[in-house]
Amino acid sequence: HSSVHHDITVGTKRGSDELFSSVSIGPYIMSNTANGNDSKKFKGDLRGPVVPSRVLHIRRLPNDITEGEVISLGLPFGDITNLLMLKAKNQAFLEMGSEDVAQNMVGYYSTVMPIIRNQPVYVQFSNYKELKTDNSPNQEVSGLPPLAAVVSLTFGSSAVLRVVVENLVYPVGLDALCQIFSKFGTVLRIIVFTKNSQFQALLQYQDGASAQGAKLSLDGQNIYNGCCTLRINFSKLTSLNVKYNNEKSRDFTRPDLPTGDSMEHPHMAFTPGIISAAPYPGATHFPPTFTLQPAGLTVPSLPGALTSLTLSGASRLGFPPMSAGHSVLLVSNLNPERVTPHCLFVLFGVYGDVMRVKILFNKKENSLVQMSDSTQAQLAMSHLNGQRLHGKPLRITLSKHANVQLPREGHEDQGLTKDFSNSPLHRFKKPGSKNYSNIFPPSATLHLSNIPPSVVEDDLKMLFSSSGSLVQAFKFFQKDHKMALIQMGSVEEAIESLIEFHNHDLGENHHLRVSFSKSSI
Repeated sequence: HSSVHHDITVGTKRGSDELFSSVSIGPYIMSNTANGNDSKKFKGDLRGPVVPSRVLHIRRLPNDITEGEVISLGLPFGDITNLLMLKAKNQAFLEMGSEDVAQNMVGYYSTVMPIIRNQPVYVQFSNYKELKTDNSPNQEVSGLPPLAAVVSLTFGSSAVLRVVVENLVYPVGLDALCQIFSKFGTVLRIIVFTKNSQFQALLQYQDGASAQGAKLSLDGQNIYNGCCTLRINFSKLTSLNVKYNNEKSRDFTRPDLPTGDSMEHPHMAFTPGIISAAPYPGATHFPPTFTLQPAGLTVPSLPGALTSLTLSGASRLGFPPMSAGHSVLLVSNLNPERVTPHCLFVLFGVYGDVMRVKILFNKKENSLVQMSDSTQAQLAMSHLNGQRLHGKPLRITLSKHANVQLPREGHEDQGLTKDFSNSPLHRFKKPGSKNYSNIFPPSATLHLSNIPPSVVEDDLKMLFSSSGSLVQAFKFFQKDHKMALIQMGSVEEAIESLIEFHNHDLGENHHLRVSFSKSSI
C-alpha cells in the first residue's frame, strides 16, 4: 500500500492547492493533471485559477466544519461525486458531476458570498481535474460516511420556507425579502405571489440549517414598525422550480433564465386592498400621505439576543423604503492609477442612482459610493462584488457611513469627491421606469440603445474597439435599429466599454445608452 501521509506540512501562506503535486491523503490520491507552472499567474487573485475544473477548492471553512455543510454548498447545483476534507487547514475539495455544474457554482458564489455559520467561505476552481479514490482494503479507515448518508442527515429539515406577510401597510418586494432572509444563509430561489389576498413567498435555502435559523429568528418579527409581520412555516416542498427571473420569482443559481416579459401588469403599485410586489421599493408609487411621515418607518427594535446574531440590530431586519438605510458602499481593491469618480458613477449607475462618490485621499484603492436607497446599494453590491475592474476584482461591503461628506468650501480634494445628485444620467429617477426590469449581472454582451439612423454596424464596432477591446460579434435588433447587441472579448472588457461609451455622443443629439444584456449573440 502506498505510504499514507497523515500530516502534510505544506507552506500555508498561499492558501492554494497547487502545493500538492501528487499526494495521497488517507485513501485519496490526488493527481495534478493541470500544468503546475500555470499556477504562478494566479498568485494575487483571490478567485484562484480561471481554468474551469469540476474539482472545487473551498477555503476559510469554520474549524468544526462537517462534511454535510460542505456538501450543502454544492448540492443545489447538481451531483457531487467526491469530497476531500482538509480540516486542519480549514479547506476542502469538492468534486462535482460535471464542469458545467462546477462553473455555475463558482459563478454564483462569486456574486453571492456563501456564508457558513456567519463566516464567509471562498469557492474557486482547483488545479486538480479529479479526486482519485484509492480502492485499497483499508479505505474504511478514513471514517467518511458514504455521501448519500451524509446528505440525508444534513437535509433532515426542509430547506424551503413558506412566508406570509401580514398587516401589509407598506409594500414588500422580492428584493426586500432576499435582503432580510440572506442574513441567515444563502437563498437559492424565491417566488412571491398573492393568495387568499395575502402576500406570500416561497423561499429555498441552500440547506435546512439556514431555513431553521431564519424561522427561529424571524417568525413573528415586523419588517417595519408595527406592520408587515412575518409568519414563517416549513414548506412541504423540497425544492422550488423557477422558470423566470423577474420581480415575481428568481433562481440565483440560473442567471440565464428569461424574464418572461409578457407579465400583465408588472408595475401595478397599489391595487385595492392588497399591494402587489413592485420590482424594487424605489419603483413603488407611494400615496402622498406616506411620504409625510417617514418617522414611522424606523427599523423594529429586536430582543437583545436576536440583535447580536448578525451585523448590527439596525441593518438586521428590513429597511425603511424612504430613508437612505444603508445606502453607502465601501468599494476596495480598486486600481488607484485608473479609477475616477466618474467611472464608478457610470458602473454603479447600472444598478441604481449614484448620488456621490469619494475616492479616499490617502488610500486611493478605496472608495465610498452613495446610492439613492438601500435596495439599490444591495443590488449593486450583489452584482458587482468580485467583478474585475481595471484588472482587479472589486471588493464591496456596506459602509457604516450614512452618507458621503462633500469637502468644505476651499478644501477641494483634487476632484476625488464628486456630487452626482443632479446628474442627467440617472437611470432610475422615473418611478416605475422600465430600467428596473432590465437589471442584469455584468456580461460580455452589452445592450446598446438610442442609436441614430445614420450610424451603421461598422461605426459602432470601430467605436468599441477604439479603446483596445476585442469586439466578437454585433447584431442590430430586427424590429428596431435604434437598439443592438455587441459582444466583447470578456466580461471585464464589457465593463470597461460600458464605462467608456455609456452616454457617448453619436451626433444628431443622440447619446448612446449601454447596459448589460441577458442575451448573447
